[in-house]
Amino acid sequence: MENGKCNGSSTTKCNGAAAAAMHVAMLVTPGMGHLIPLAELAKRLAARHGVTSTLLTFASTASATQREFLASLPPAIESVSLPPVDLSDLPADAAIETLMSEECVRLVPALTAILSGIRERRRLVAFVADLFGADSFDAARDAGVPRRYLFFPTNLHALTLLLHLPDLDVSIPGEFRDLDEPVRLPGCVPIPGKDILMPLQDKSRACYGWMVHHGTRYRDADAILVNSFDAVEPDAARVLRHPKPGVPPVFPIGPLIQTHCAGDDDAAAPPSPRAACLDWLDRQPDRSVIFVSFGSGGALPTEHMRELALGLELSGQRFLWVVRSPSDEGEVSANYYDAETKKNPFGYLPEGFVERTKEVGLLVPSWAPQTKVLAHRATGGFLTHCGWNSVLESLVHGVPMVAWPLFAEQRQNAVMLTEGAGAAIRVPESKGKEKIAAVVREMMVGEGRGAAVRAKVAELQKMATDGLRDSGAATSALDEVVDKWTGGEK
Repeated sequence: MENGKCNGSSTTKCNGAAAAAMHVAMLVTPGMGHLIPLAELAKRLAARHGVTSTLLTFASTASATQREFLASLPPAIESVSLPPVDLSDLPADAAIETLMSEECVRLVPALTAILSGIRERRRLVAFVADLFGADSFDAARDAGVPRRYLFFPTNLHALTLLLHLPDLDVSIPGEFRDLDEPVRLPGCVPIPGKDILMPLQDKSRACYGWMVHHGTRYRDADAILVNSFDAVEPDAARVLRHPKPGVPPVFPIGPLIQTHCAGDDDAAAPPSPRAACLDWLDRQPDRSVIFVSFGSGGALPTEHMRELALGLELSGQRFLWVVRSPSDEGEVSANYYDAETKKNPFGYLPEGFVERTKEVGLLVPSWAPQTKVLAHRATGGFLTHCGWNSVLESLVHGVPMVAWPLFAEQRQNAVMLTEGAGAAIRVPESKGKEKIAAVVREMMVGEGRGAAVRAKVAELQKMATDGLRDSGAATSALDEVVDKWTGGEK
């Protein structure tokens, strides 16, 4: 591995000592779904341009998983944990989006001092904040950082919504969930009101006000880097390529997914479940297994967990299921800050299920090496929560999806994937075992919609791969951004 890159297929593009000296600071708001793509961006900057990076992380997410992940990064990428912030004055039921936004605002003075310190030691050419960190632009400005970028870890549909949100806040007086007609935005698939981002579903909550605030602050960025690619949402990409006055230029630089060198273990991965599930896949026929996982932050309600188990059994398809305990409070985002599930999640499954399905299914508690599972020849489908990192990993590896969204932007992602990209089939809202079984069968072996989705995903896989080549769209977009640094532009 050289400069954090796992293979030598791409040419390192450096501009001599000046490029090698360039340094970027990146603010990572809580969640592995935010950390992983920013770390991959840092790896790509190091491998192709010789740019070094500092990842600035929040104390609230200093978990063992995060620490091990950060320790696994190449020498070109360092990390700094920001000081703890007291959020005890916030309501006990404050939304995740509110917690992250408040923590960011309260960290501005400390962040200003840290960025000033980095500037004294490095040639700090840019500051990058992710989607809940736009208020940190104030710290970068006060520290004298010349360029401020927003990194948007999800897709162009979500970005378009947030850029329009300040206007929608005025033009739509009621709740999104009560709208009779879907929300129509330039270049986007019509989004039913009930599928709009979860933090926008109740205007009385603080998280809604924060999202409107972020949509306004995004316009303060010099540019917006998005972890998506043109082929998966071409109309949105076309519109954002020519933004209205006052909207920053948008650069789709994805897919940025977690990468590893040959032989490397996944970060923070216990070795035994990893080896077991991959060995089990080795014994299965090609494209015969549906992988079931709801990400590091998702937990199903107990009843849905039971219906899923019975639906998988009824489908007759081989499956590999990462089983997590349901949350006691029924919050589907229960594991957002702590990726460790409770002990013995199998105890929540229907009686006799494990024994009845042992010939066709494998159950893994808490964790599996997702990128390696999706890359395996035996994996033919992915039942996913539609978190954007998981979606991109599925597309890069050519695995069609069954969409079962849980929280955040996942319902909106599911609409885009099913109605726009044609890369998924969505599980009906009722979540009954018969409907789950029917969708799984259609995705894996169906000759109608399932076949169409499988073909579309194969097409998107090629386009994603092509975009990351030396002359590809994503590579060229990132080159254009870095060229501005060497030329002194914004």
